[in-house]
Amino acid sequence: MSTLLHIDSSPLYGRSVSRELTGAFVAQWKLTHPNGAVIERDLNASAIPPINAEFVGAMYTPDEARTPRQNEVLSLSDTLLAELQEAKEYVVGVPMHNFGVPSVMKLWIDQIARRGKTFAYVDGKPKGLIVGKKATFIIATGGMYDAQTQMASFNFVEPYLRSVFGFLGLTDATFITAGGTMGLNSGLDRGAFLAPHIQAVQAHVQIA
Repeated sequence: MSTLLHIDSSPLYGRSVSRELTGAFVAQWKLTHPNGAVIERDLNASAIPPINAEFVGAMYTPDEARTPRQNEVLSLSDTLLAELQEAKEYVVGVPMHNFGVPSVMKLWIDQIARRGKTFAYVDGKPKGLIVGKKATFIIATGGMYDAQTQMASFNFVEPYLRSVFGFLGLTDATFITAGGTMGLNSGLDRGAFLAPHIQAVQAHVQIA
C-alpha cells in the first residue's frame, strides 16, 4: 500500500495558497492511489519546540543508555521520523517567509535531521539515509523569484530545501512554485490565479 506524507506549514489556513495546492495534490493522489493512505502533519498545530541542549544531549546518547527523560525529549522527533519512514512519498507546502522557509518548517527539519536516523558519516563523509523516497515541494511566494528575475537571488527557499534534503538522501524532489501571491491582496481573482497552478499540480501527480 502506498503512503503519502502531507505536510503544511502556512499559518494562513483558508487564505493559504500553499495549503490549497497541497490539498489539490492530495485529492489527485487519492484518485491515482485508491488504496493508498495519507499521513497528515500540520506544522502549525504540532507545537514543535526549538532544539536545546537537552535535546542535543539526548540525541547523542546511545539508545540503550538514554534515561526516561531523554526518551521523552526525543519522543516528538521519533514520531516525526516514523512518519518519514512510513511514507514513500511526501508533499510539502512551503510559503516563503522573509525569503526563507517558515519558522515551523525549520523547527521540523531540526527535529528530523538526526545522525544515525536520517544521515550518517561513513569514512568521514556524510551519507543520507532517507532513500527510495520522492517529494514534491509546493512553494508560494508573494513576489516573483524565478530564475532570471530581478529578485531571484533573494530566494533561499528552494536552494535550502534542495540542500538539506539532498544531504539527508532525498534527491528525487520536484519543486512547484506559485509566485506573485501578493496580488491576491490587491484584487487579483483567486480562482483565476490558482487555476494554472492547480492544473500543474494535478498533471505532476498523474505523471509521477
